[in-house]
Amino acid sequence: MAPSSQLPLPVFGRRLKRLRRAMGMKQFALADILEVDQASISRWESGFQIPSPETQRHALDVLASSRTDDAALRRLVENSTDCVHLVDDATHVCLAYSRRRAKDWQNSQDALLGVSLWQFATDEIQQAEAELAETDWWSSQTPSPKCFITSEKVFDEIVISAGRICWERLYLSDGTPVRLVTGVPT
Repeated sequence: MAPSSQLPLPVFGRRLKRLRRAMGMKQFALADILEVDQASISRWESGFQIPSPETQRHALDVLASSRTDDAALRRLVENSTDCVHLVDDATHVCLAYSRRRAKDWQNSQDALLGVSLWQFATDEIQQAEAELAETDWWSSQTPSPKCFITSEKVFDEIVISAGRICWERLYLSDGTPVRLVTGVPT
């Protein structure tokens, strides 16, 4: 099995479409930036064609580069007494995390900012992410929260504690969908 950092994200097309629309970008504009034709973007978004993991990351990175910084939301997350973090919903890039989350991860409070946390996903997190396709997560403006239990996994850069995780959708001021991740380690 490939390392999780090389695994494609489940339902790439739905992620791409939601983020592209949130950024107010037309398919042809994204196609021009990625140097592909508009039909390729359409096929990706509809799920008829799945690009390589490298192309997926590049497409999501292009869209994420136009994101604004929501300082107030970041401060709320960073100063929360709960074990929480905020990630870009499409790419899992870490935008902010609380002191308690930093302690849980056995890391500093800024070491993982700008890093995609997908590479550290446990099997249960990967499964929960795949299950989002069977819910209203990618089609609804306000999907129901997704809660599940994960096991512990230790990486050089981070420790994922066993416990209950809850994902909730929020939006940045520019419309970018983000995910508030709340955890209760066991």
